[in-house]
Amino acid sequence: MRFKKITKKEYKRIIKMKIKILFLLIIIFIPTISIAQSEVLNKQEILQSQQSSLNISSFIQEAQEYSSNVYKDINFNELFNSAVVGKIDNKTIINSILKILGKEVVSSSAIIGGIIIIIVIHSIFKSLSDGLENKSISQITYYIQYILIVTLIMTNFSEILSMIKDSIQSLVGFMNNLIPILITLMLTTGNIVSANLIQPIILFVITFIGNFIVSILIPIILVATALGIISKVSDKVQIDKLSKFLKSSVIWVLGIVLTLFVGIISIEGNLSSTVDGVTAKTTKAAVSSFIPVVGKILGDAVDTVIGCSNILKNAVGIVGVIVIIGICVIPIIKLTLLMGMYYLGAALCQPIADEKIIKLLEQMGDTFKIFLAIMCSVSVMLIIGVTLIINISNSGLMYR
Repeated sequence: MRFKKITKKEYKRIIKMKIKILFLLIIIFIPTISIAQSEVLNKQEILQSQQSSLNISSFIQEAQEYSSNVYKDINFNELFNSAVVGKIDNKTIINSILKILGKEVVSSSAIIGGIIIIIVIHSIFKSLSDGLENKSISQITYYIQYILIVTLIMTNFSEILSMIKDSIQSLVGFMNNLIPILITLMLTTGNIVSANLIQPIILFVITFIGNFIVSILIPIILVATALGIISKVSDKVQIDKLSKFLKSSVIWVLGIVLTLFVGIISIEGNLSSTVDGVTAKTTKAAVSSFIPVVGKILGDAVDTVIGCSNILKNAVGIVGVIVIIGICVIPIIKLTLLMGMYYLGAALCQPIADEKIIKLLEQMGDTFKIFLAIMCSVSVMLIIGVTLIINISNSGLMYR
């Protein structure tokens, strides 16, 4: 039997083919140990790559700017990195809030202290005029007292009004920056249906509620407060019932809006997260089954990327909640203290003050209570919205 002589050219071709086959086998049969050793490094690289591609550094800078009045000693880059690892230092956040609380206690005490001083001075003049049995002097001193108190109240009221408007506008502006990043991270975790359903709904609702509060609810409260102040000038003008009706209407509207917002987001999110989870699980099973050896590696790689995206999404959500608290905390603290101070002032001055002045102070306490309800409702609604987005995509991952 004679063998065909192999030429030099054919020999080189065979060697090259063997090298290619060997290289392919090495790639396919990579030892599991080496993959495990590089897993931590790969996750860090993926996290850094995703942060860079999504421009999360820009979001962190905006978060710092929105909450700079509260978190002066907090570096948001460090805060975000701590959230990624899962270790957040709560002491700095709590200390920042406590500092604001101390300042606001002094400020609120000064306002109510001025009102109490005016009431005490009026009570002295009233006792003197009653001793002289001169009703005209008594009435003049009452009107002077009333004008001075209303001037103090309205000065404080206008400051609170502008602060609430600015806070709500800041919340809407920040949420318009936060939601797109969360939705993008939801897409990278495979929650395509949830992202497409939630993004238009939540952005529309947040913008609508912000404009609705600033343009409709706050003017209604302003009218109700003005009616209440006018009704306390004289017994001949009584429009307290209309003022109370307007205030109660605002509270009812707030409750309905909050319930609808949470209900819609919860229903849409829970349904879509189930679909996303089942779809992703089916796709992964198909890839692992129909692509031998490599399919399993691809499936694990996709899981790693999705896990990193989920970590980033949770960290962004945590930072978002902290910023929302930072934007709302000053108005909430100020309104809580003013509400308590007005009620306390009414209680302390009841033995010496005119009944209409006491009712005026109580009414202002009620007004600040409604403002407090607005700020608490908006902040709670936004925090619930962010946590629902996080939980929706997390629940979607549970179905994988």
